[in-house]
Amino acid sequence: MQPPKAADASDAGERPQAAPESSASPRAAAGTSRADGPTTSTTGHLAGSTLASAEAALTDRVSGDEPLLPARVHRPSDLMRLLIGIAAIGVLLAIAAFAQGTTTGLEDDISKGTEQAPDLLIKIAGLVSSIAVLLVPVAFAIERLIKRDGLRIADGVLAAVLAHGVTLATDLWVSRTAPGTIQDALTQPQTTGGLTDPVHGYLAPVIAYMTAVGMARRPRWRVVLWVVLLLDAFAMLVGGYTTPFSIILTVLIGWTVAYGTLYAVGSPNVRPTGQHLMAGLRHVGFRPVAAMRTEDAPDKDSTDQGDRGRRYLVTLEDGPPLDVTVVDREQQAQGFFYRAWRRITLRTLTQRRSIQSLRQALEQEALLAYAAIAAGANAPKLIATSELGPDAVMLVYEHIGGRSLDQMEDEEITDDLVRSAWRQVKALQSRRIAHRRLTGDALLVDRSGRAFVTDLRGGEIAAGDLVLRMDVAQLLTTLGLRVGAERSVAGALAVLGPDAVADCLPLLQPIALSRSTRATLRRIARERSQREREAVVEASQTAKQAKAEQASTEQAAGGPATGSGAGSKAGSKAERKSLRTEKQAEKRAIDDALEEAREEDLLAQIRRQVLLIRPQAPVEPVRLERIKPRTLFSFIAGAIAAYFLISQVTQADFGTVVEQAEWGWVAAALGFSALSYVAAAMSLLGFVPERVSFLKTVQAQVAGSFVKIVAPAAVGGVALNTRFLQRAGVRPGLAVASVGASQLFGLGAHIMLLALFGYLTGTEKTPDSLTPSRTVIAGLLTVAVLVLVVTAIPFLRKFVVTRVRSLFAGVVPRMLDVVQRPQKLLTGIGGMLLLTGLFVLCLDASIRAFSGPDVPQLSYASIAVVFLAGNALGSAAPTPGGMGAVEGALTLGLIAVGLPKEVAAPAVLLYRVMTLWLPVLPGWIAFNQLTRKGEL
Repeated sequence: MQPPKAADASDAGERPQAAPESSASPRAAAGTSRADGPTTSTTGHLAGSTLASAEAALTDRVSGDEPLLPARVHRPSDLMRLLIGIAAIGVLLAIAAFAQGTTTGLEDDISKGTEQAPDLLIKIAGLVSSIAVLLVPVAFAIERLIKRDGLRIADGVLAAVLAHGVTLATDLWVSRTAPGTIQDALTQPQTTGGLTDPVHGYLAPVIAYMTAVGMARRPRWRVVLWVVLLLDAFAMLVGGYTTPFSIILTVLIGWTVAYGTLYAVGSPNVRPTGQHLMAGLRHVGFRPVAAMRTEDAPDKDSTDQGDRGRRYLVTLEDGPPLDVTVVDREQQAQGFFYRAWRRITLRTLTQRRSIQSLRQALEQEALLAYAAIAAGANAPKLIATSELGPDAVMLVYEHIGGRSLDQMEDEEITDDLVRSAWRQVKALQSRRIAHRRLTGDALLVDRSGRAFVTDLRGGEIAAGDLVLRMDVAQLLTTLGLRVGAERSVAGALAVLGPDAVADCLPLLQPIALSRSTRATLRRIARERSQREREAVVEASQTAKQAKAEQASTEQAAGGPATGSGAGSKAGSKAERKSLRTEKQAEKRAIDDALEEAREEDLLAQIRRQVLLIRPQAPVEPVRLERIKPRTLFSFIAGAIAAYFLISQVTQADFGTVVEQAEWGWVAAALGFSALSYVAAAMSLLGFVPERVSFLKTVQAQVAGSFVKIVAPAAVGGVALNTRFLQRAGVRPGLAVASVGASQLFGLGAHIMLLALFGYLTGTEKTPDSLTPSRTVIAGLLTVAVLVLVVTAIPFLRKFVVTRVRSLFAGVVPRMLDVVQRPQKLLTGIGGMLLLTGLFVLCLDASIRAFSGPDVPQLSYASIAVVFLAGNALGSAAPTPGGMGAVEGALTLGLIAVGLPKEVAAPAVLLYRVMTLWLPVLPGWIAFNQLTRKGEL
């Protein structure tokens, strides 16, 4: 912990109380009785009058110092409900669109079941529900205003207005552009003509209002709410004014908009204040004088730290001070999505529950605190627990005066302290207790130099071997970051023994470490790479400077003799030999500098130290990932693309299309695809000043067609070209810079061509006017808005500037070398333009192969726009070769510019066969040949 930060904590009058009801009667609960030792405490709520009197008695005697809490908080639970609501709406619309028989049968069953309902009952239900739907929200608003909770009413009104707008937009979409199946499922024909509203314009705002103000969290109002909603739904269904799917969609829209509003504007902060903490401590038998808020280091990862609660140092009238941790629902929910994601993607790595109730969290931490002390580990002694109202709990520990490991200087961390930390882990593991977060702030060092383990809330009792070994790997890394791998491993070997340390090597991988530790390792890796780049640049500059000095010395001495005939040839040969020698010397100097600057990463150093003691120890990493993010994204994108393509293909008569295909254009498409590899080689070599074989470069581009199948399009080609240039004699840094320069120029050419052809497409229909199409204008405005957003948000601006700066750091010097060779620059730019032109011609030939005499021919500008847009999506897609994204984008684009879908679908498939699937076999052959020859 950092030293306490003092601030005025008498903020009960400056911000909302700990719960909405506290406006009328300040309520916080407490519960446990004080214990003098590690005995189990019982909890219970403190009556409002007791806490109010205690708080009043302490007003002039007790001061709780803490930073002011925000008036509103953005709850992850609201975001989760928003996402669930959006998903539910999507599922409902999908069922309505594709399960027409189910929707029709459901409507028929409801119609038959309500035919026997008495007309009088229907009329009474309709009258009562229509009145109650309006009166209930007003009554609840009056009740809230009486209790001075007007902020919730304002939130409810805002949610109702937004829900009404969403309702109008949905009605407009269903009535005009939605598929007929969705329209049939959401509307009923009226006797007077026309259709009923797909979404009820008054019911959705009411539901949004009721949800936003929190009526569902109050039992009496919840019963009234459901009675009114069911009565209104019954009256509308029986009267034939709506459909079941319309009612469900109305409820989902109101519910989703409400939680979206609450997450956007934030909910009133109901966290207990310092005054509630002081009153709770008094209720469990303590006599506090002051409570000062302590804060974690500001550079710590919020996900690792946020759910550990707020910490206070409490001074008593008599006795030693106390360490108090307050945990509320909002802090406990922090990092929920991150923990849920790790639970989905990792094997037996996360806790069993992604989120716990406050009672479960309280009981787990209390159990772990007692178990750690019983195991013989140094841990803070838990002496009391209590509930602070329905939404917070507190845990009271004996105070340990000391500092966390993160707050200590590296020189203060002695070998005795390292061994002391390992002894605590050994004690915990002797009773199968896993800590799960052995980072620097979880290790506390008292004034005598003893290590204590804190923050046991995330631990486990009766933990498995995998989790216990992860604790060892985590602490090895935590201590290694501070004292080095050698001392960290030596301390572990002295306490745990070589076998226990060697067993953790398969788990010594970043994904098994805490989030903050992974961030630190990434930062150190970036710094290490920067030092290596600086060493290469310095060695290159030194070699160039030495070369220039040698040249000036030779010139001062009269220069090399020149002549004619055989003497001239011999001099030229000697000059070329001297140049090659100088380049080789420069390369050796740079390689030597790179070797000297290269540093081994920390995890590799730890493995090496352990292997010195146990050479036969297993080092193969255990596979902890159940599924990789790229695999998940690829599966989702592939499923969407497959559905889209199948829906398009099933509607096309391929038999007739293939019979009428013009095989001459198929051959032309194949020829254009083959020539594209020559253009790709030109576009790469144009940015490589060194001499590289053109034929080998073409072969490498063919090999890239195989690599694209197993890696995303924007990644596989870059890695292959970089490796090829390095094997061809280009230094690693310059190879990366050359490929980066090629990619940068390609991006610029892509954007310029897209804008140019988009402009030409907009002027085709009006040749007398030079006004571009609205689509181009909208695209440019969208780009401008995105640029403004990025520049206005500090986080995004820093992210973009960092990436662009790192890109230009290596690319710009390389570009200066290329600019000095106009022939090379012309080759590179010409190759890029030729590559784009060949792909456009290949797509055009694929279209002409299936276009009959009745199909209108598309202009090259339109085809170029479709290709460039589809290629951009393919490069951004995480799927290998852009599968799914490219097919969908090209098909939609061709249909949008006027090509019938019966022609667009087979044309896109033929184009992808020619450019993606057919070159796979030649690419595999080329890849193997280059690999065998050591050129890849």
